[in-house]
Formats: sequence, C-alpha cells, structure tokens
Amino acid sequence: MKPKSLKMFFAMAFCFALVFPPLIASAQITGNEIGTHDGYDYEFWKDEGGYGSMTLNSGGTFSAEWHDVHNILFRKGQKFDTTQTHQQLGNITVDYGVNYQPNGSSYLAVYGWTTDPLVEFYIVDSWGTWRPPGAEPKGTIHVDGGTYEIYETTRVQQPSIEGTATFQQYWSVRTDKRTSGTISVSEHFHAWEAHGMPMGNMYEVALTVEGWQSSGSADVYRNNLTIGGSSGGGGGTPPPSNGGGDGGGNGGSTVVQAEDMTISGPWANRIYSPFDGVVLHGNEDRVTYTQYFANDTHSFSLRGASNNNNLAQVDLRIGGQYVGTFYYGDHHPAVYTIDNVQHGTGHQEVELILTNNDGNWDAYIDYLEIH
Repeated sequence: MKPKSLKMFFAMAFCFALVFPPLIASAQITGNEIGTHDGYDYEFWKDEGGYGSMTLNSGGTFSAEWHDVHNILFRKGQKFDTTQTHQQLGNITVDYGVNYQPNGSSYLAVYGWTTDPLVEFYIVDSWGTWRPPGAEPKGTIHVDGGTYEIYETTRVQQPSIEGTATFQQYWSVRTDKRTSGTISVSEHFHAWEAHGMPMGNMYEVALTVEGWQSSGSADVYRNNLTIGGSSGGGGGTPPPSNGGGDGGGNGGSTVVQAEDMTISGPWANRIYSPFDGVVLHGNEDRVTYTQYFANDTHSFSLRGASNNNNLAQVDLRIGGQYVGTFYYGDHHPAVYTIDNVQHGTGHQEVELILTNNDGNWDAYIDYLEIH
C-alpha cells in the first residue's frame, strides 16, 4: 500500500471510530434477576422446574426461550417510584415487534403494577393455546386498529410487589392476535377507569413475555417505550386556528375549532369559559364537520375538560364509524390524543359525540387537531 493510501486508510478508520458509538454488550441470564440494561429496567423470573434464559440486547430489545416450565416471565420496560399517576407521567406508548413462538400456554403483553390501589395489569396482543384471562368481559376498547375486550379479575392472597396480598388484575385482550405495532397504553388506562377500574400510582410498565406449563421462544427485535406528552391528565395550550389541508398529511397538522363545527343535539351549546368552545351536556349531543383525508392513518388530539371532577368522555367517529374515545378527568383543560387511527380517505364526516353520559358530567371541547 502506498504511503498516501495508508494515510487515507488511517484517516477513514479514525472517522469511523468517531461516527459509530460503542456497541452495548449483550448479557445472558438464566436465574431470577432484576436490573437495568441500556436504559431499560428488566426482570427475569421463573418458579421451580424447567429451563429458561433471557438475553438482554440493546435498548428495550431482548430474546427469551423456555422449556417445560411451570411459570416464567421475561420483560423490559421502566419502573417508577410510585409517586405519580399515569396522568402525571403523560402519554405512554410501546412500539414493538416480536418473533413470538409459543408452544402451549403463553402471552405477549404490556405488563405492570400500580399501588394505592394495588393493581396488576396486562394489555395482551398475542397468546399461545389459551386466551387469558378466562372471565366475562366488562366492555371493549377500539384502539390501534383493533378491538380489545376488558376484564377484571381478583387474586386472593397471592404474591405481589407488596408481598402476599389480595389485589385486582386488569386486562385488555385483543380479539385478533398480532406480534408488532403500537400499543397506546394510556388509552387502556383511561378505558379501564371509565369502567370503574381505578388506577393508582405507577410502579412499572414493561413489554412482557410470559409462559406457564409450556415451552417457547421470543425474539423482541423492537421495543420502544415512550413516556410523556399529551394525555388525559396533561395540560395544553391552544394551537393556531383551523389549518385546513389534507388532515395532517405531509408532516403538518389540521386544527378545527369546536365552535366552527356544526353543533347539534338536545342540549349542545356554545361556551366562553374555560375557553371558547362547545359544551356537550347529554347523550346524542355532538359537533360535526367534513374533512378531506389524503392518507388513511392519523392521530387525533382533542383539547377539552369535564365540568367537574367526574370523568367525561367524548367519542370520535369518522365516516360513521367509531374509532376511539377521548377522556377528561377533571375541570382543568387538557389535551387527549388517540394515536394511529385508521379511517377512510377522501371527504369524511368527523363527529365528536356523547354516547355514555350518566348525567353526572358535561364535556367541554375546545379544538380538534389532526396530525
């Protein structure tokens, strides 16, 4: 190699050393262990019998395998100090992808705990030979392109994060399996609360693979946990007036003020406090308008509030189809977001409507932002 070429080689090698960060070493675990790895909290747990191993990879990713176990769990996410509710933390989502190969009873879920009240929760996207939890559903939530059934079960004097205790389990179980996509975790929290299932202070949120009386493997090749931003408990300030456009396509957003929509229903009316907007008093009160959508997937943010400390909720319909619900926990104006809503393209009727009002609250709405 000529001297000039040799100098160029070392110069390029030095540049690559500057550009590429050091790789995070993988770590394999075969015994019960809790810790932190590359910015994510992890846990491996199994009871007696059988074999299991967990390999911790970069970020939230990991791989797992198990053989002939009674019960085993693998998870990576984030633990909290139990001083904040999910509303105070902000919007929580998990974007994930898993090569999931269960053989027997197992499930793939977002898992966690709250305290005060003590609750163990599961948002299940896929499972093995048995679909948990084997109870009667309390309702449904339509989110992230699918339908989840809501369940509540009770564990009596069982192990928990507070020792042996009796506690509730909350479940959202998808009606059709999937192994990749976005899980809008906060949407499930709000839906559970709307069904009389209170959440407490957050202890943990983690993507989890669990097996019992089974074998299997899972390669979690994507696991991005996002915490913060707008949610039912977060604040918000009004954006500029109606931006028009194609429903938030091409990287922009469309904002429509509620008072500029068509107001209808038995009791719906204009308001000027706590903002210029519309109040929906009772069932079938609504505001509607027609929006052009160039694309078939958007996120929708609605700024609103309850008129008191009771939970208010406003349904979103597009083209006559229900696509989600916005929730407001008190009278402080807040922005609630429903992510990754799938809908028709072209001109579609957008409708904000009350359908589940028990007479104990009114819904104030300020503006709808599509992005």
